Amino acid sequence: MSEKYMDDIYKFFGISPEVVKAGEEVLDGLKERFERIDKNAEYCQLKVLRAFQKNNVNESCLMGTTGYGYNDIGRETLEKVYADYFNTEDALVRPQITCGTHALALALMSNLRPGDELLSAVGRPYDTLEEVIGIRPSKGSLAEYGITYAQADLDENGEPDLDAIRNSVTDATRLVTIQRSKGYQTRPTLSVEKIAQIIDTAKSVRKNIICLVDNCYGEFVEEREPSDVGADMVVGSLIKNPGGGLAQVGGYIAGTKECIENASYRLTAPGLGREVGPSLEALPRMYQGFFMGPTVTASAVKSAVFAASLFERYGFDAYPSGSEERHDIIQAISFHKPEGLIAFCEGIQSAAPVDSSFMPEPWDMPGYDSKVIMAAGAFVSGSSIELSADGPLRDPYTAYFQGGLTWPHGKFGIMKAFQTLVDKGLVIC
Repeated sequence: MSEKYMDDIYKFFGISPEVVKAGEEVLDGLKERFERIDKNAEYCQLKVLRAFQKNNVNESCLMGTTGYGYNDIGRETLEKVYADYFNTEDALVRPQITCGTHALALALMSNLRPGDELLSAVGRPYDTLEEVIGIRPSKGSLAEYGITYAQADLDENGEPDLDAIRNSVTDATRLVTIQRSKGYQTRPTLSVEKIAQIIDTAKSVRKNIICLVDNCYGEFVEEREPSDVGADMVVGSLIKNPGGGLAQVGGYIAGTKECIENASYRLTAPGLGREVGPSLEALPRMYQGFFMGPTVTASAVKSAVFAASLFERYGFDAYPSGSEERHDIIQAISFHKPEGLIAFCEGIQSAAPVDSSFMPEPWDMPGYDSKVIMAAGAFVSGSSIELSADGPLRDPYTAYFQGGLTWPHGKFGIMKAFQTLVDKGLVIC
């Protein structure tokens, strides 16, 4: 490809030669890093393929069912594929699970009973779980059912405090929840190795404690999953990593037979459980999305590394930094002023294949306690494996960037966001 053609297409999109040059200089130092990302994607891809072939995925698995959904061979096989990939006894993978928060609520509510205590091992949970738990009062919360809550705060470096976790476990503690990703915080994302330490610590106090990992944004980023190191349940959304940008709805819970059975009865009804729940026309996208997940996730990880490296070079705070190893696809960049956060999201929106002419604005989003701005011109509404960014309008005005179905689009989105800050005089290139 000649430089002239590239210059012309960048010019069409409003990217200046200076921004193009800045991006290319950053990329020159990332070649070895990107090779490691591709190698991990290859390994995870083969693990997925092994699960497909082991369970004899065939054309009949893609047909779907309606009505009650009895004897849905495609649904049942997909759940075996997930269980094999995550190295668990069982899995529940359903289009009736609407989002990550729903999947987490389902896992919690089905495995906790009145009088039990839920312990968060990594401090305060993500905003949308606060109402599920009852930290912020809400109808139907765990608190309304007599389930109490405690948390072991992170240490001064934002790392899990193993002594605090050990000391926080009481006779009432039934379930320990571990949020892998940072949510709207700037703490480090947890590696699978650190998750293993938390699980070992909790189970050293009482072996039968259930350990649940919110795995959203972390699937396929490492060669191991939290379920490989002792998690009783791993939970996520199909419009994030495991859906590969193709699944239009759905969530998963993979774990022990007892935990999954409990979840199935909560999802449908006592006496019905997993036997009902039609897959409709969702199965082809759910299968193909999971198959594509490792390479799509690799594109998102590359985009995150590039974003951190570029913005750090111009004085912005990036969490994690451009040189740190990745344990999820989320990249946090702090601007310390609302104008920076808004400009970044405007740039991401303008780089989208869908709704690129729209202008994102902060709004009172359900489940959050402050205004949130979201940029997401996606093929699947709300899909955060697609190029997207969001953040709460509160100090330090941090944008949480994620996704990019392809690396070239992720790269372009970051350059467009950077160009928007340049155009508004918020950075000098």
